[in-house]
Amino acid sequence: MKVFISHSQEDEVLARRIADVLKKAGLDVWDDREIFPGDNWAAKVAQALDESNAMVVLLTADALKSRWVQHDISFALGENRYKKRLIPVIVGSPEKATGDYYPWILNRLKTIKLNPHENNEEDLQQIARALLDVSADTTA
Repeated sequence: MKVFISHSQEDEVLARRIADVLKKAGLDVWDDREIFPGDNWAAKVAQALDESNAMVVLLTADALKSRWVQHDISFALGENRYKKRLIPVIVGSPEKATGDYYPWILNRLKTIKLNPHENNEEDLQQIARALLDVSADTTA
């Protein structure tokens, strides 16, 4: 399963930590470091979204303000191959992850909550477990 991690630029460090945990769990994670100077950024991201079949979206205050994160969520919600494979990760207080930018439909999905000050590897592994669970459900 190839996983796309949608996040704001401000959440890059956490996104990389999550990517490392997912890779250790045997998942293939798209890495935006594959975009080089001179590459068409939007085209590379579109290609990654097309090639992926699961998405982890980091819902932080910064991400909720990002139009790119909003586009990623909309894309995943509209693609059948992402069904049950869109994993919202609320970082911090869930009350702060609501508002005008929070798509209500995400409340119906399996959501993972992370404390921004205590997201150790064990906490991050719950994201990998959620992806592996949906992978097993769809292959059985």
